[in-house]
Amino acid sequence: MDTTFLRIVRGEAPADIAYQDELVTAFRDIRPQAPTHVLIVPNELIPTLNDVKPEHEPALGRMLAVAAKIAAQEGISEKGYRVISNCNRHGGQEVYHLHLHLVGGHALGPMLENRW
Repeated sequence: MDTTFLRIVRGEAPADIAYQDELVTAFRDIRPQAPTHVLIVPNELIPTLNDVKPEHEPALGRMLAVAAKIAAQEGISEKGYRVISNCNRHGGQEVYHLHLHLVGGHALGPMLENRW
């Protein structure tokens, strides 16, 4: 299975890359929901959180470390930010390549609204 995110990781699709190493790639979201909105993906395809295996732990740990690093570089670490991962359709996942949304740059409000 190929995804847009894999094409970005391989340099085959355009993206504003914020960080890349042998395990993860981070790039700015094309439809930002906050002044800072960066997606952080493992370079290997993991479709959802349900597909995580023990061998993925180094990449997943790196994803969180990169989120903190980018938050500091963006100047949002002191006031705060949110890191989000959606899983499957009901969770709001649109691209089936595990990813973190790093969002911040203003007050984000409540995590969820009670709509059920």
